[in-house]
Amino acid sequence: MVVAFDTHKLSTWQTATWEDYLAQRDRPYDELNKQKIYFYQNRLALEMGAEGINHAKVSDLFTMLFFVLSMQSETPLYSLGRCLLEQPSTKSSAAPDLILYQGQTEPKWQAGDRRYLNLDECRIPALVGEISDTTIIHDLDEKKHLYAALGIPEYWVIDIQAQRVFLFVLNAEVGKYQASEASTILAGLQTSLLIAALKRLESEGNTQVAQWFSHQLNATA
Repeated sequence: MVVAFDTHKLSTWQTATWEDYLAQRDRPYDELNKQKIYFYQNRLALEMGAEGINHAKVSDLFTMLFFVLSMQSETPLYSLGRCLLEQPSTKSSAAPDLILYQGQTEPKWQAGDRRYLNLDECRIPALVGEISDTTIIHDLDEKKHLYAALGIPEYWVIDIQAQRVFLFVLNAEVGKYQASEASTILAGLQTSLLIAALKRLESEGNTQVAQWFSHQLNATA
């Protein structure tokens, strides 16, 4: 029997089966289904899908930062933020705010495909990130374990309220993330520069901050 989940318990992990997750994922797109969905180790979590002002501003800023970084990268970068990631073989699923692919190819949607990234059929993203406004506890706990289990090399958590950026690099030998002050995917990028950009949002718009970020990269190139 498929469980009816309390959609008012946003960000609360509830005991569930993979079949429960599939049923929730495939619900009609109505007001109750405009949510981000996560599934890991027989637990399911729902988060608000409609972004508030702060969340949207920061999320768009980091997407713009990816664009700036792509102009200085010899390797193509592809941003697919907010897509649903699913790995049926491990019964895991997530909807990160930031998704970055690195390399010559990116996942492409074909007519008839489901509208999510099946990680059993396409390659793992190089980097994912969560924009944390009210979900910081879960982003630094359950989701951190989830993304490590998926084998994603790098995980960012952007804490809006405290103006912090946590950067984690996967130790493949032990299957766990370790805190780092610099990105290994975007070589030379320091966490301190990301934090400085985040703090500038107090007095500047995100497009202006992206321009400042570009100048900083050019100055150190």
